[in-house]
Amino acid sequence: MNLHANPHVSSLRAVINQLQPHWNAGWAWDNYRPTILALSQGLGLHHLCEIGGGRDPLFSPEEVKQLGIELTINDISPVELDHAPAGLHTACFDIAGDLTAAGMPGNQFDLMFSRMVFEHVHNVEQAWKNIHTLLTPGGVALAFFPTLYALPFVLNRIMPEQLSRAVLKVFYPARRDDGDDPKFPALYDHCFGDDESQQALLSPIGFREILVVPFWGHEYFARMPGVREVDGAFNAFAAKRDWRKATSHAYVLVRK
Repeated sequence: MNLHANPHVSSLRAVINQLQPHWNAGWAWDNYRPTILALSQGLGLHHLCEIGGGRDPLFSPEEVKQLGIELTINDISPVELDHAPAGLHTACFDIAGDLTAAGMPGNQFDLMFSRMVFEHVHNVEQAWKNIHTLLTPGGVALAFFPTLYALPFVLNRIMPEQLSRAVLKVFYPARRDDGDDPKFPALYDHCFGDDESQQALLSPIGFREILVVPFWGHEYFARMPGVREVDGAFNAFAAKRDWRKATSHAYVLVRK
C-alpha cells in the first residue's frame, strides 16, 4: 500500500537539524543514507524512487523489505538498470524528459532522491518540474550534487570531456568506464549552493517548502601536500562566513 506523507508532521529543516549537519562535505557523503532514512521515517514517506540509481542503488532488496518501504530504481540507461540488484522495481526514463511518452503517471512517489546525478542532467529545471509531477501531495525530494564554483568542478566543466576523463583517472585510478563507478559528462546546470538561485528555480514550479543545505570541501587535492592544506583552510574560512559561491556540494530538499 502507498502511504502518503503527512504534511503536518514536521518541516524539512526540523528533520535535517536533528541530524546536526556539519559544514564539511565529508558529512554529506557519510550521512546521505541516514538523511534519506530520517526523511522517510520522520515524515511517513513509504513509496520511494531513487533517481539515477542504476547499478548502485542506496538500498538492497533485503533492506527494502526490512524497512517496510517500496523502492523504484530509476535510470536513463537500460544498461545501468541491467546491473541493478534483482528484486527491485525499475523504471527506465529520463528525469528531464517527457513523462507522458515514458508512460510515467504523476502523483506516485512519496520521496524521490538522487546522489551525484543532477550535475549530469541536461535540463535541471525540467527535471524538477517532472519531480513535482511525480511526487504525491506532501511528497519530498532531495538532490545531492556538486556545486559551482568549487575549483575541481569549474575545471571539470570547462575541460574537454576526454581531458577530464584523463585527469579523473590520475586522482581516482579505480574508476573505469566498465566498472562500478563510471564517469558521465558533467554539465552543472543549476548546480549552485545558494538559497537565492535555488529559490528562483524552484518556487515557480510550485514547491511549498525549499531547503538548501550547503557543504564545503572535497578530496580532490588529498594527494597534493601544501595545496591540500591551503584548500582546506580556505573551505573552513568560507564555511564560517557562509560563502555560498564557494560551496562544493549541496543537499537541495523540496516538498510538494
